[in-house]
Amino acid sequence: MKILVVGGGGREHAIIKKIKENKEVTEIFALPGNGGIAQDATCVNIGAKDIENIVKFALDNSIDYAVVAPDDPLVLGCVDALQEKGIPCFGPDAKAAIIEGSKVFSKNLMKKYNIPTAQYEVFDDMEKAIEYLQTAPIPTVIKADGLALGKGVIIANTREEAIDAVHSMMEDKVFGDSGNNVVIEEFLTGPEVSVLSFTDGKTVVPMVSSMDHKRALDNDEGLNTGGMGTVAPNPYYTDAVAKECMEKIFLPTMNAMNSEGRTFKGCLYFGLMLTPNGPKVIEYNCRFGDPETQVVLPLLESDLLTVMQAVTNETLADIEVKFADKSACCVIMASNGYPKSYDKGFEMTIPADINDNVYVAGAKLSDGKLLTDGGRVLGATAIADTLEDAIKKSYNMVENIKFENAYYRKDIGKKALMAKEG
Repeated sequence: MKILVVGGGGREHAIIKKIKENKEVTEIFALPGNGGIAQDATCVNIGAKDIENIVKFALDNSIDYAVVAPDDPLVLGCVDALQEKGIPCFGPDAKAAIIEGSKVFSKNLMKKYNIPTAQYEVFDDMEKAIEYLQTAPIPTVIKADGLALGKGVIIANTREEAIDAVHSMMEDKVFGDSGNNVVIEEFLTGPEVSVLSFTDGKTVVPMVSSMDHKRALDNDEGLNTGGMGTVAPNPYYTDAVAKECMEKIFLPTMNAMNSEGRTFKGCLYFGLMLTPNGPKVIEYNCRFGDPETQVVLPLLESDLLTVMQAVTNETLADIEVKFADKSACCVIMASNGYPKSYDKGFEMTIPADINDNVYVAGAKLSDGKLLTDGGRVLGATAIADTLEDAIKKSYNMVENIKFENAYYRKDIGKKALMAKEG
Protein backbone atom coordinates (compact mmCIF):
# COMPACT_ATOMS: atom_id res chain seq x y z
CA MET A 1 0.00 0.00 0.00
CA LYS A 2 1.10 3.54 -0.77
CA ILE A 3 0.30 5.99 2.01
CA LEU A 4 0.27 9.79 1.91
CA VAL A 5 0.55 11.82 5.14
CA VAL A 6 -0.17 15.55 4.92
CA GLY A 7 1.88 17.63 7.38
CA GLY A 8 5.43 18.07 8.55
CA GLY A 9 5.80 18.15 12.33
CA GLY A 10 6.47 15.89 15.29
CA ARG A 11 2.87 14.67 15.27
CA GLU A 12 3.19 13.56 11.65
CA HIS A 13 6.51 11.84 12.41
CA ALA A 14 4.80 9.86 15.19
CA ILE A 15 1.93 8.90 12.86
CA ILE A 16 4.35 7.84 10.10
CA LYS A 17 6.50 5.71 12.43
CA LYS A 18 3.38 3.93 13.67
CA ILE A 19 1.94 3.37 10.17
CA LYS A 20 5.29 1.91 9.09
CA GLU A 21 4.67 -1.02 11.44
CA ASN A 22 1.98 -2.32 9.06
CA LYS A 23 3.55 -4.97 6.80
CA GLU A 24 1.28 -4.10 3.86
CA VAL A 25 2.69 -0.57 3.65
CA THR A 26 5.25 -0.35 0.85
CA GLU A 27 5.78 3.40 0.66
CA ILE A 28 4.93 6.50 2.71
CA PHE A 29 5.01 10.02 1.32
CA ALA A 30 5.03 13.07 3.62
CA LEU A 31 3.82 16.41 2.21
CA PRO A 32 5.89 18.42 3.04
CA GLY A 33 7.53 16.37 5.84
CA ASN A 34 10.84 17.55 7.30
CA GLY A 35 14.50 16.52 7.52
CA GLY A 36 13.86 14.08 10.35
CA ILE A 37 10.77 12.55 8.76
CA ALA A 38 12.91 11.91 5.64
CA GLN A 39 14.42 8.89 7.45
CA ASP A 40 10.99 7.22 7.56
CA ALA A 41 9.15 8.56 4.51
CA THR A 42 9.70 10.20 1.14
CA CYS A 43 9.29 13.94 1.71
CA VAL A 44 7.76 15.96 -1.10
CA ASN A 45 7.96 19.75 -1.12
CA ILE A 46 4.22 20.43 -1.33
CA GLY A 47 2.76 22.57 1.46
CA ALA A 48 0.05 21.18 3.73
CA LYS A 49 -2.41 23.87 2.53
CA ASP A 50 -1.67 23.39 -1.18
CA ILE A 51 -4.72 21.19 -1.66
CA GLU A 52 -4.73 21.28 -5.47
CA ASN A 53 -1.17 19.91 -5.66
CA ILE A 54 -1.74 17.42 -2.83
CA VAL A 55 -4.62 15.92 -4.81
CA LYS A 56 -2.59 15.95 -8.05
CA PHE A 57 0.33 14.19 -6.30
CA ALA A 58 -2.01 11.57 -4.80
CA LEU A 59 -3.49 10.78 -8.22
CA ASP A 60 -0.15 10.81 -10.07
CA ASN A 61 1.36 8.42 -7.52
CA SER A 62 -1.60 6.05 -7.16
CA ILE A 63 -1.95 6.68 -3.42
CA ASP A 64 -4.07 4.01 -1.69
CA TYR A 65 -4.79 5.89 1.54
CA ALA A 66 -4.23 9.42 2.84
CA VAL A 67 -3.93 10.80 6.36
CA VAL A 68 -4.56 14.55 6.70
CA ALA A 69 -3.05 15.50 10.05
CA PRO A 70 -2.93 19.32 10.58
CA ASP A 71 -5.90 21.58 11.30
CA ASP A 72 -5.51 24.03 8.39
CA PRO A 73 -5.87 21.55 5.50
CA LEU A 74 -8.72 19.79 7.32
CA VAL A 75 -10.65 23.04 7.75
CA LEU A 76 -9.86 23.99 4.14
CA GLY A 77 -11.39 20.74 2.85
CA CYS A 78 -8.36 18.61 1.95
CA VAL A 79 -10.22 15.41 2.88
CA ASP A 80 -13.21 16.46 0.73
CA ALA A 81 -10.94 17.11 -2.26
CA LEU A 82 -9.10 13.76 -1.95
CA GLN A 83 -12.29 11.77 -1.43
CA GLU A 84 -13.91 13.40 -4.45
CA LYS A 85 -11.13 11.80 -6.50
CA GLY A 86 -11.72 8.40 -4.91
CA ILE A 87 -8.83 8.42 -2.42
CA PRO A 88 -9.89 7.13 1.02
CA CYS A 89 -8.79 9.38 3.88
CA PHE A 90 -8.39 9.57 7.61
CA GLY A 91 -9.64 12.91 8.90
CA PRO A 92 -12.89 14.87 9.02
CA ASP A 93 -14.34 16.69 6.04
CA ALA A 94 -14.57 20.49 6.14
CA LYS A 95 -18.14 20.44 7.47
CA ALA A 96 -17.00 18.48 10.53
CA ALA A 97 -13.59 20.17 10.93
CA ILE A 98 -15.43 23.40 11.79
CA ILE A 99 -15.57 22.03 15.35
CA GLU A 100 -12.00 23.35 15.62
CA GLY A 101 -12.12 25.87 12.79
CA SER A 102 -14.65 28.06 14.62
CA LYS A 103 -14.73 28.45 18.39
CA VAL A 104 -18.05 30.25 18.02
CA PHE A 105 -19.48 27.19 16.29
CA SER A 106 -18.16 24.77 18.91
CA LYS A 107 -19.34 26.88 21.87
CA ASN A 108 -22.80 27.24 20.35
CA LEU A 109 -22.89 23.49 19.65
CA MET A 110 -22.13 22.75 23.31
CA LYS A 111 -24.79 25.19 24.50
CA LYS A 112 -27.43 23.75 22.15
CA TYR A 113 -26.76 20.12 23.17
CA ASN A 114 -26.05 20.71 26.87
CA ILE A 115 -22.42 19.61 26.72
CA PRO A 116 -20.61 21.00 29.80
CA THR A 117 -18.33 23.95 29.03
CA ALA A 118 -17.45 27.40 30.38
CA GLN A 119 -20.11 30.13 30.21
CA TYR A 120 -19.38 32.53 27.35
CA GLU A 121 -20.40 35.45 25.17
CA VAL A 122 -19.59 36.00 21.48
CA PHE A 123 -18.73 39.39 19.96
CA ASP A 124 -18.20 40.67 16.43
CA ASP A 125 -18.08 44.30 17.59
CA MET A 126 -15.00 45.46 19.50
CA GLU A 127 -16.74 48.26 21.42
CA LYS A 128 -19.44 45.87 22.67
CA ALA A 129 -16.78 43.37 23.75
CA ILE A 130 -14.94 46.06 25.72
CA GLU A 131 -18.20 47.27 27.26
CA TYR A 132 -18.93 43.70 28.40
CA LEU A 133 -15.46 43.41 29.94
CA GLN A 134 -16.11 46.41 32.22
CA THR A 135 -18.26 44.17 34.43
CA ALA A 136 -17.19 40.63 33.48
CA PRO A 137 -15.64 38.45 36.19
CA ILE A 138 -11.82 38.53 36.21
CA PRO A 139 -9.75 36.52 35.36
CA THR A 140 -11.38 35.82 32.03
CA VAL A 141 -10.46 34.01 28.82
CA ILE A 142 -10.40 35.70 25.41
CA LYS A 143 -10.39 33.44 22.31
CA ALA A 144 -10.04 34.30 18.64
CA ASP A 145 -12.78 32.50 16.73
CA GLY A 146 -10.65 30.87 14.02
CA LEU A 147 -7.39 28.92 13.79
CA ALA A 148 -4.36 30.70 15.24
CA LEU A 149 -1.62 28.04 15.44
CA GLY A 150 -2.82 27.10 18.91
CA LYS A 151 -2.02 30.59 20.19
CA GLY A 152 -5.37 32.37 19.82
CA VAL A 153 -6.27 32.10 23.51
CA ILE A 154 -5.36 34.69 26.14
CA ILE A 155 -6.02 34.31 29.85
CA ALA A 156 -6.44 37.84 31.19
CA ASN A 157 -5.81 38.36 34.90
CA THR A 158 -6.82 42.04 34.87
CA ARG A 159 -9.42 44.11 33.04
CA GLU A 160 -6.60 45.97 31.26
CA GLU A 161 -5.15 42.69 29.96
CA ALA A 162 -8.58 41.59 28.77
CA ILE A 163 -9.22 44.86 26.91
CA ASP A 164 -5.72 44.75 25.39
CA ALA A 165 -6.40 41.20 24.19
CA VAL A 166 -9.62 42.26 22.45
CA HIS A 167 -7.81 45.22 20.83
CA SER A 168 -4.96 43.00 19.59
CA MET A 169 -7.35 40.39 18.13
CA MET A 170 -10.11 42.59 16.70
CA GLU A 171 -8.30 45.82 15.83
CA ASP A 172 -4.63 44.92 15.35
CA LYS A 173 -5.56 41.58 13.72
CA VAL A 174 -2.63 39.72 15.34
CA PHE A 175 -4.37 36.48 14.29
CA GLY A 176 -5.65 37.85 10.98
CA ASP A 177 -9.29 37.14 10.15
CA SER A 178 -9.45 34.61 13.01
CA GLY A 179 -10.03 37.60 15.30
CA ASN A 180 -13.06 38.99 13.45
CA ASN A 181 -15.16 37.32 16.13
CA VAL A 182 -14.06 36.69 19.70
CA VAL A 183 -15.35 34.45 22.46
CA ILE A 184 -15.09 35.81 26.00
CA GLU A 185 -15.56 33.02 28.49
CA GLU A 186 -15.56 32.14 32.14
CA PHE A 187 -12.18 31.22 33.64
CA LEU A 188 -12.33 27.62 34.83
CA THR A 189 -10.03 25.99 37.38
CA GLY A 190 -8.90 22.41 37.86
CA PRO A 191 -6.52 19.89 36.29
CA GLU A 192 -6.41 19.84 32.49
CA VAL A 193 -6.67 16.58 30.56
CA SER A 194 -6.25 15.86 26.85
CA VAL A 195 -8.21 12.92 25.44
CA LEU A 196 -7.76 12.03 21.78
CA SER A 197 -10.39 9.70 20.39
CA PHE A 198 -11.06 7.71 17.26
CA THR A 199 -14.59 8.13 15.95
CA ASP A 200 -16.37 7.00 12.80
CA GLY A 201 -19.58 8.90 13.60
CA LYS A 202 -21.17 5.82 15.18
CA THR A 203 -18.62 4.76 17.80
CA VAL A 204 -16.19 6.73 19.96
CA VAL A 205 -13.00 5.03 21.15
CA PRO A 206 -11.00 7.25 23.50
CA MET A 207 -7.22 6.84 23.44
CA VAL A 208 -5.00 6.98 26.53
CA SER A 209 -5.40 10.30 28.35
CA SER A 210 -2.45 12.70 28.50
CA MET A 211 -1.20 15.83 30.24
CA ASP A 212 0.32 18.64 28.15
CA HIS A 213 2.75 21.30 29.41
CA LYS A 214 1.99 24.47 27.44
CA ARG A 215 4.17 27.09 29.14
CA ALA A 216 7.70 27.71 27.92
CA LEU A 217 9.37 27.68 31.34
CA ASP A 218 9.54 25.37 34.34
CA ASN A 219 6.75 25.52 36.94
CA ASP A 220 4.28 26.49 34.18
CA GLU A 221 5.75 29.96 33.82
CA GLY A 222 6.54 31.98 30.72
CA LEU A 223 4.73 32.26 27.40
CA ASN A 224 2.23 29.80 25.98
CA THR A 225 3.72 27.46 23.40
CA GLY A 226 2.51 24.69 21.14
CA GLY A 227 3.50 22.29 23.94
CA MET A 228 6.81 21.60 25.72
CA GLY A 229 6.11 17.99 26.67
CA THR A 230 3.49 15.43 27.61
CA VAL A 231 2.93 12.42 29.82
CA ALA A 232 0.39 9.61 29.54
CA PRO A 233 -1.81 8.44 31.09
CA ASN A 234 -2.98 11.52 33.00
CA PRO A 235 -3.33 10.54 36.70
CA TYR A 236 -6.29 12.91 37.19
CA TYR A 237 -8.29 11.00 34.55
CA THR A 238 -9.67 8.18 36.68
CA ASP A 239 -12.05 5.43 35.52
CA ALA A 240 -14.92 7.34 37.14
CA VAL A 241 -13.99 10.56 35.29
CA ALA A 242 -13.64 8.61 32.03
CA LYS A 243 -17.13 7.14 32.45
CA GLU A 244 -18.62 10.60 33.13
CA CYS A 245 -16.84 12.08 30.10
CA MET A 246 -18.12 9.31 27.83
CA GLU A 247 -21.71 9.83 28.99
CA LYS A 248 -21.78 13.64 29.19
CA ILE A 249 -19.21 14.79 26.63
CA PHE A 250 -17.85 12.24 24.12
CA LEU A 251 -21.03 10.52 22.94
CA PRO A 252 -23.14 13.72 23.13
CA THR A 253 -20.56 15.52 20.95
CA MET A 254 -20.57 12.76 18.32
CA ASN A 255 -24.37 12.69 18.33
CA ALA A 256 -24.59 16.50 18.19
CA MET A 257 -22.39 16.60 15.09
CA ASN A 258 -24.54 13.90 13.49
CA SER A 259 -27.67 15.91 14.30
CA GLU A 260 -26.14 18.97 12.66
CA GLY A 261 -25.40 17.00 9.48
CA ARG A 262 -21.68 17.25 10.19
CA THR A 263 -20.74 13.63 10.97
CA PHE A 264 -17.20 13.59 12.36
CA LYS A 265 -14.87 10.82 11.18
CA GLY A 266 -11.26 10.95 12.31
CA CYS A 267 -9.46 11.91 15.48
CA LEU A 268 -11.58 14.12 17.71
CA TYR A 269 -9.52 15.74 20.46
CA PHE A 270 -11.18 16.75 23.72
CA GLY A 271 -9.36 19.39 25.78
CA LEU A 272 -10.95 19.02 29.21
CA MET A 273 -10.82 20.71 32.58
CA LEU A 274 -11.80 18.72 35.66
CA THR A 275 -13.56 21.50 37.55
CA PRO A 276 -15.12 21.27 41.04
CA ASN A 277 -18.43 20.98 39.12
CA GLY A 278 -17.29 18.08 36.97
CA PRO A 279 -15.44 17.74 33.64
CA LYS A 280 -15.95 20.55 31.13
CA VAL A 281 -14.76 21.05 27.55
CA ILE A 282 -12.16 23.80 27.13
CA GLU A 283 -11.67 23.12 23.43
CA TYR A 284 -12.16 20.63 20.63
CA ASN A 285 -9.52 19.86 18.01
CA CYS A 286 -10.38 18.14 14.75
CA ARG A 287 -7.11 16.17 14.68
CA PHE A 288 -4.35 14.50 16.67
CA GLY A 289 -2.83 16.87 19.23
CA ASP A 290 0.83 17.86 19.12
CA PRO A 291 2.72 16.78 21.26
CA GLU A 292 0.04 14.51 22.81
CA THR A 293 0.30 12.18 19.79
CA GLN A 294 3.97 11.56 20.63
CA VAL A 295 3.01 9.85 23.93
CA VAL A 296 -0.33 8.33 22.96
CA LEU A 297 0.57 6.51 19.72
CA PRO A 298 3.69 4.77 21.12
CA LEU A 299 1.34 3.14 23.67
CA LEU A 300 -1.03 1.89 20.94
CA GLU A 301 -0.68 -1.89 20.56
CA SER A 302 -3.25 -2.23 17.77
CA ASP A 303 -2.23 -1.50 14.18
CA LEU A 304 -2.80 2.21 13.54
CA LEU A 305 -3.54 1.92 9.82
CA THR A 306 -6.15 -0.79 10.49
CA VAL A 307 -7.84 1.49 13.05
CA MET A 308 -7.75 4.45 10.66
CA GLN A 309 -9.30 2.39 7.86
CA ALA A 310 -12.05 1.22 10.24
CA VAL A 311 -12.82 4.89 10.96
CA THR A 312 -13.02 5.61 7.23
CA ASN A 313 -15.22 2.57 6.60
CA GLU A 314 -17.40 3.18 9.69
CA THR A 315 -16.50 -0.24 11.14
CA LEU A 316 -14.76 0.98 14.30
CA ALA A 317 -17.11 -1.04 16.53
CA ASP A 318 -15.88 -4.24 14.88
CA ILE A 319 -12.20 -3.97 15.83
CA GLU A 320 -10.23 -3.94 19.08
CA VAL A 321 -8.25 -0.78 19.87
CA LYS A 322 -5.73 -1.74 22.52
CA PHE A 323 -3.22 0.35 24.46
CA ALA A 324 -0.31 -0.88 26.59
CA ASP A 325 -0.78 -0.67 30.35
CA LYS A 326 2.35 1.43 30.67
CA SER A 327 3.37 5.08 31.00
CA ALA A 328 4.96 7.41 28.46
CA CYS A 329 6.79 10.72 28.67
CA CYS A 330 7.74 13.05 25.82
CA VAL A 331 10.14 15.95 26.44
CA ILE A 332 10.25 18.58 23.71
CA MET A 333 13.62 20.03 22.78
CA ALA A 334 13.21 23.54 21.40
CA SER A 335 15.41 26.32 20.07
CA ASN A 336 16.34 28.76 22.80
CA GLY A 337 14.09 31.83 22.45
CA TYR A 338 11.00 29.87 21.33
CA PRO A 339 8.12 30.82 21.12
CA LYS A 340 9.52 34.24 20.17
CA SER A 341 12.67 34.67 18.06
CA TYR A 342 15.38 32.02 17.84
CA ASP A 343 18.35 31.02 15.71
CA LYS A 344 18.27 27.92 13.56
CA GLY A 345 20.55 25.96 11.25
CA PHE A 346 22.50 24.09 13.95
CA GLU A 347 23.58 20.50 13.28
CA MET A 348 21.78 17.84 15.33
CA THR A 349 23.12 14.50 16.49
CA ILE A 350 20.65 11.84 17.61
CA PRO A 351 22.18 8.55 18.84
CA ALA A 352 21.14 5.60 16.66
CA ASP A 353 19.94 3.51 19.61
CA ILE A 354 17.22 6.05 20.54
CA ASN A 355 16.35 7.25 17.03
CA ASP A 356 13.17 5.13 16.85
CA ASN A 357 11.73 7.06 19.80
CA VAL A 358 12.59 10.57 18.61
CA TYR A 359 9.95 12.54 16.69
CA VAL A 360 11.41 15.40 14.68
CA ALA A 361 9.34 18.55 14.28
CA GLY A 362 11.61 21.35 13.04
CA ALA A 363 14.59 20.18 11.00
CA LYS A 364 15.93 20.17 7.46
CA LEU A 365 18.54 18.13 5.61
CA SER A 366 21.52 19.97 4.15
CA ASP A 367 24.41 18.04 2.54
CA GLY A 368 23.34 14.95 4.45
CA LYS A 369 23.34 16.75 7.79
CA LEU A 370 20.25 17.25 9.95
CA LEU A 371 19.93 20.94 10.92
CA THR A 372 17.51 22.66 13.29
CA ASP A 373 14.80 24.52 11.38
CA GLY A 374 12.07 25.49 13.84
CA GLY A 375 11.06 26.52 17.34
CA ARG A 376 10.08 23.10 18.56
CA VAL A 377 12.83 20.88 17.17
CA LEU A 378 11.98 17.36 18.36
CA GLY A 379 10.31 15.24 21.02
CA ALA A 380 12.05 12.41 22.86
CA THR A 381 9.56 9.78 24.06
CA ALA A 382 10.19 6.95 26.52
CA ILE A 383 7.85 4.18 27.68
CA ALA A 384 8.16 2.35 31.00
CA ASP A 385 6.10 0.39 33.51
CA THR A 386 5.91 3.45 35.78
CA LEU A 387 5.59 7.15 35.03
CA GLU A 388 8.67 7.88 37.14
CA ASP A 389 10.80 5.56 35.01
CA ALA A 390 9.35 6.91 31.76
CA ILE A 391 10.29 10.46 32.80
CA LYS A 392 13.83 9.40 33.77
CA LYS A 393 14.32 7.54 30.50
CA SER A 394 13.03 10.46 28.45
CA TYR A 395 15.44 12.90 30.13
CA ASN A 396 18.31 10.45 29.60
CA MET A 397 17.49 10.52 25.90
CA VAL A 398 17.40 14.32 25.87
CA GLU A 399 20.84 14.52 27.48
CA ASN A 400 22.27 12.43 24.64
CA ILE A 401 20.72 14.47 21.82
CA LYS A 402 22.97 17.37 20.85
CA PHE A 403 22.44 20.65 19.03
CA GLU A 404 23.56 24.17 19.75
CA ASN A 405 20.92 26.46 21.25
CA ALA A 406 18.89 23.53 22.66
CA TYR A 407 16.34 24.33 25.34
CA TYR A 408 13.89 22.12 27.24
CA ARG A 409 11.85 22.19 30.41
CA LYS A 410 13.28 20.22 33.34
CA ASP A 411 9.94 19.45 35.02
CA ILE A 412 7.85 17.55 32.47
CA GLY A 413 5.71 15.06 34.40
CA LYS A 414 6.47 16.54 37.82
CA LYS A 415 2.87 17.62 38.37
CA ALA A 416 1.60 14.20 37.30
CA LEU A 417 3.93 12.46 39.75
CA MET A 418 2.70 14.71 42.55
CA ALA A 419 -0.91 13.88 41.62
CA LYS A 420 -0.15 10.15 41.73
CA GLU A 421 1.44 10.50 45.16
CA GLY A 422 -1.33 12.78 46.43
